[in-house]
Formats: sequence, structure tokens, C-alpha cells
Amino acid sequence: MSAPLTEQIVHARGLTRDFVVRSGGLRRTKRVVHAVVDLDMDIASGEAVGYIGANGAGKSTTIKMLTGILSPTSGEVTTCGMHPQRERRALAREIGVVFGQRSQLWWDLPLRESYRVLAAIHQLGTDHRHRLEELIEALDLSSFLDTAVRQLSLGQRIRGEIAAALLHSPRLLILDEPTIGLDVLSKERLRGFLVAERRQHGTTLLLTTHDMDDVQRLTDRIVVVDHGRVAYSGDLPGLVQRVGADRVIVVDLEEPTPPLAGIAGTRLLGTEADGLRQRLAFGTSTSAASVLTAVSARASIRDLTIEEPDIEDVVRRLYASQQLD
Repeated sequence: MSAPLTEQIVHARGLTRDFVVRSGGLRRTKRVVHAVVDLDMDIASGEAVGYIGANGAGKSTTIKMLTGILSPTSGEVTTCGMHPQRERRALAREIGVVFGQRSQLWWDLPLRESYRVLAAIHQLGTDHRHRLEELIEALDLSSFLDTAVRQLSLGQRIRGEIAAALLHSPRLLILDEPTIGLDVLSKERLRGFLVAERRQHGTTLLLTTHDMDDVQRLTDRIVVVDHGRVAYSGDLPGLVQRVGADRVIVVDLEEPTPPLAGIAGTRLLGTEADGLRQRLAFGTSTSAASVLTAVSARASIRDLTIEEPDIEDVVRRLYASQQLD
């Protein structure tokens, strides 16, 4: 799905950012808040990394240092081989960023005009036209290109923002909660586009999200940050296994069935409609296939779904385990 992992797109060592917070009236006091602490991070070319954590964990501060908006208090960082602050203008040609609360589109202009302005800012000349047509088709923008940005729906605006971030074909795309507030169909369409974009262009992706489906569909690995420190770096199954989070199998049965208690490796969470639907939790040491086999031996199955652990619950468990250590 991704390009060969060779060149380092992001390289950070000991990255730290402190803020001084002042409070009080006549006798003012100040304290130092450690937003990011001694962060080491590497992201290779073509890789997709999910950067997750609770609100206030330091994700946005990290991104601002990677893009040159903030300077580190200490440590070192390069993005696309450049010093983010000293070479911020050159770096802007190599990265695309979509922040959840900030727009790079002009609110009162038609979407099409925003792209013309951005092409001029990036000095793309006529080279951007093929890329823009490609993005218009892939993100299905044609029906609202002449609509003012302020009149777009949330889903339309997010797609427009992502096209704007990719117009100059950046090597690194940074997305901050790209699917938040979108309906199921819009989320799936956007995820499909991002998967195809990486496959076709080898774009490196750094994604912050609270959506487990985003993590599963879009990332190769995840970095979990807690109070500015890296609490975990690896793949999602490894994180789930580390904290012991359960998956849930939901079985719809052909006829009312007594509770499916006592199945090895599972815990019965509940039954509905006289036992027609039952929910069983199982850990990483138990396979879904073995649970299904055991259930089939006791009842006829009409349908089933498997619910993966909620990402916020997994992160919460990781934080708890860190505190116990």
C-alpha cells in the first residue's frame, strides 16, 4: 500500500516544549507547563503514523514544532530534511496540513478561487491543473467548486481542505482529526481516498484522531503520547495486546437461545430479545474463529459482527498501566 520506507521525513530527538503560564492579580505567579517532553520520533518516507492521546497530551504542540509554527525549548527536529523554523518557507512546499479548527480556504470565495490563490502562493504556474483535476475527480468536488466556502457542508469543506493541502503534491500530509463530525458515508469516502493517495503517490501521512476506524484503515503504526511523553510506539494489535483490551463478538441467532455463558476465553456481556442477540467479550489470547466455533456448537448463527476495542478505552488503559509502573 505504501512506498518503500527509506528516507526519514520526520526526525526528532529530545524534542521539548515548555510554556510559562502566569496567573493571579497583584501578586502574580508563574509556573512552567511541560507540553512536550524529550520526544523521540522518526517517520519514514511513505509511512502512515497515527499520533494519538488524550486532549492536552501534546499532539498539537508537536505538530506545530514539526511545521515550524513553534520553536522547541530544547532538542532537535527536521521535517523533510529541513529545520522547520529556519526553512519554514521552503518546508511549506513539501508539507500539507489540515487543522481541525483552521482553514486555508477563503471563506467568501468560491472553492475554485481558493485553489487559484493557493496555486499562485505555491508558484505552481499551470503545472497544478492536472493535479487539481485529479483531486476534483477523486474527492468528488465538481458539484460545489463554484460555491462559496462558507456555504459548504462540513463534509464538503473537509474534502475541499484536503484537496487544498495536496494541490502542490507535498511529501508529507498532516491531518488533525480529519473525519470528526462526518457521517458514515463521508468518512468511508475520505478514508478510501487517502488510502488511494498513498498507494499512487507514496505520500507520507501523520494523522491525529480519536476514531479507531481511522487508525485501523489509514495507519501502519501508532505513537501514543501522554502528558507530552511517548507512552507507546508500535502497531495497534500490539497496543491492544499490551493493555489487555477485549474485542466483542455480537451474534444474531436463528432462534431464542439460553445465555451463552461458559465459553472458554469469553465473557458474556448480555443478551437481547430472549437470547436472539448475544454479546461476548474475548481477549487477544482467544481467536474470533474459536469463539465462533464454540457458539456454533450451541446455536445456529444467522449473522455476526466483531467490535474492536474503543481507542479511547485502550489509551486510558495504557495511561493507567503507566501510572502503576
